[in-house]
Amino acid sequence: MRGISRRRLLGGAVATTAAMTLGAPTVHAQKGRRTLRFVAQADLKVVDPVWTTAYITRNHAYLVYDTLFGTDEQLQIKPQMVEQFTVSTDGMKYTFTLRDGLRWHDGQPVRAEDCVESLKRWGKKDRFGQLLMAHTGRIAPVDQKTFRLELAERFGPVLDALGKPSTLVPFIMPARIATTSPDEQLTEIVGSGPFKFVRDEWQPGNQVVYVRNPDYVPRHETPSGSIGGKQTHLDKVIWRYMPDPADAADALAAGDVDWWETPPLDFIPKIEQNPALRTFLFDPQGTQGWLRPNHLQPPFNHRKARQALLHMMDQVTYLSWAIGQAKYYRPCYSVFACGGPYATQAGAEPIMKHDLDRARQLVKESGYDGRPIVVIHVTDQSYIGGAGPVTRARLESIGFKVEFQTMDWARALVTRAHKEPPDRGGWSILHTWWAAADVINPAVHFGISGAGLNAWFGWPDVPQIEKLTIDWVGATDQTRRKQLAEEIQKVALGEAMYVPWGEWFAPTAFRKEVQGVLRFTAPVFWNVKIA
Repeated sequence: MRGISRRRLLGGAVATTAAMTLGAPTVHAQKGRRTLRFVAQADLKVVDPVWTTAYITRNHAYLVYDTLFGTDEQLQIKPQMVEQFTVSTDGMKYTFTLRDGLRWHDGQPVRAEDCVESLKRWGKKDRFGQLLMAHTGRIAPVDQKTFRLELAERFGPVLDALGKPSTLVPFIMPARIATTSPDEQLTEIVGSGPFKFVRDEWQPGNQVVYVRNPDYVPRHETPSGSIGGKQTHLDKVIWRYMPDPADAADALAAGDVDWWETPPLDFIPKIEQNPALRTFLFDPQGTQGWLRPNHLQPPFNHRKARQALLHMMDQVTYLSWAIGQAKYYRPCYSVFACGGPYATQAGAEPIMKHDLDRARQLVKESGYDGRPIVVIHVTDQSYIGGAGPVTRARLESIGFKVEFQTMDWARALVTRAHKEPPDRGGWSILHTWWAAADVINPAVHFGISGAGLNAWFGWPDVPQIEKLTIDWVGATDQTRRKQLAEEIQKVALGEAMYVPWGEWFAPTAFRKEVQGVLRFTAPVFWNVKIA
């Protein structure tokens, strides 16, 4: 049971509605229309892509901002805003020159100073960025179009950091804006990307509007992922927020919207039966589900209480309830993406065996005093919405008293930042999900940051894992990197920093008039047209 919609009754009512509406007569698209109507995965409430790791904000930022480097469909890092770069023979100095024609949405030219300040702000919040900046001695402009990054210590994956495709992406913004503290949300959104954010038409809880940037100069290469020629064939993109999936299904079938980002999987068969619609897996690497405990507050400030979560985990049960259709999911007993180079089962025995008796014993040994633990249950995200009831049932089965706090995703993004005890507005466990691109290696993985109060929500303090990660970014031999990744996983699972509950693959859906959608970890709108 997902429990995500007022119209869902154990999946039956909505599935029946979908069967009726998705097969209904459709409205033909207007020829030559250049406005695309998109049903986004969540309500956009935060527009600063450094302040939050929320994917809805990342997706917004890909329209508005550009990046120095990007990642193509083959996961290769290539220049985007950068025209050329050089690396010194000792690998300690990187010099970057911007390409011609880059301008901000306010008409001002993009300068090297903007890039420097943007990287500094990003480097204070992003895990990969923090590692890069900790190894950087100096980063500064050389002239208006060129800047240089000088390492203080060897750091092999410099370009991987600058071209990382997902949260937090090193988007470039004007220096006057980028000097804002990363702990303070931006109030002015000015990018140099292919679309402009129309603040006056932003209606939280309803819609977001973007218009084509006529001054954007794309590269000449074929687009792939987040690199290449970002040609804009659309004049306007309108994001709609529709928390009820049945409403989104109705709108897609009727031609009232063109693209539905994340339809629940039980809608996919009927979508595929409608000749006016099609599905597409734009992120074939998949997604990993998380159960994240709060390490600051009882009971999960105690290691044994956290370890009980490992032993209660049954990935197949979670996946079958939350995802539903077996062809779209797979168990994965690795904190690193199972399709990536560092997947391993090292230290994963507790998850693989899911021993409830051992979990109960650990709860008792932790000294749990019976106070309710607060579980954040998100109602408007189908995949993690389905995980919530499973978590509650299994927590209760091993001896925890559970208080379910039901909320939408936008509110959850605020609530998860609270460090107070659960009885004063805080939380004990949250559910979330991360694209494979964000869990593919130790440098990008927020879940295995052990930086305490500087770590991702949940705030684990594990100095050993921080040292191992630094060793990983300094290693140049792939065999050594794999060995370190195994050690990192053993520590991460031994400390129960979080509990993965499997991987899944989520098709997107759109009307057949929509063409040119690219494969990437985020939905992007360049190259897209309406036939």
